[in-house]
Amino acid sequence: MTLAGELRDCLSELLGTGVPNPDDSDEPVRFFGQWLAEHNLGLVPIADPASFDWAGKWIAVVDGADGRHAVVMFGSPSGVWLDPASAYKDGVRIVAGWMLTPLDLQLPTHTPYGTAAGVGAVAGILIASAREAPLVRVDVAEALPGRGLAGDRYANGDGTFSGPGRGYELTLVEAEVLDEIQLSWEDARRNIVTTGISLNALVGERFYVGAVECVGRRLAEPCAHLETLARPGLLRPLVHRGGLRADILSGGTIAIGDEIA
Repeated sequence: MTLAGELRDCLSELLGTGVPNPDDSDEPVRFFGQWLAEHNLGLVPIADPASFDWAGKWIAVVDGADGRHAVVMFGSPSGVWLDPASAYKDGVRIVAGWMLTPLDLQLPTHTPYGTAAGVGAVAGILIASAREAPLVRVDVAEALPGRGLAGDRYANGDGTFSGPGRGYELTLVEAEVLDEIQLSWEDARRNIVTTGISLNALVGERFYVGAVECVGRRLAEPCAHLETLARPGLLRPLVHRGGLRADILSGGTIAIGDEIA
């Protein structure tokens, strides 16, 4: 069994539910971290896993004779709860570890972002040619599967947060939120400004922007970088309201007024 498969089994044990397999090209820790974010969960690295103990479950990576393996640890001091590859033996060295934790303790892990998206429309389309460059409004943009919007920094692999991974191709944000906090569409630094739809409910869901099929990956949460480019004080009012990170599954054109459903 590969380390990716063992990590999947460990996460399934912690969550009590199935976890998808990463593609062969995916780095497993990055893949699982991005998948967990769809469920209001994250992996927090443990600074000194060899001496860590916890009165609950956590994931350790051990350096075995035939490579690295993932196990579930439990207790204080910690012992082995689950060892998919039977790799934990006397003298084995723990080289990494993670705690599984909610991103927001006040949200549930089951459908944390709601389920009723409704139907909306494209109010604005914005692209920037390079990272940190000003965004420019356009009436029509070509959606490139696996890349982003033609002419945008993320389609060119030059965005500040460009992948690899899930959710780096397209960002959307609700015009209603931007109006409420008086933030311009350009300063929000998202590709598609929407009206009439709850974007949070599209996390983990397939949806259409006009004829272009997309999949919602995770929330586009605000960060210190956005405050640097736009203005201070944006972090708190945009938490869980900063929009949606999505990937493009089928190509086509997106135009102002296109339906989102």
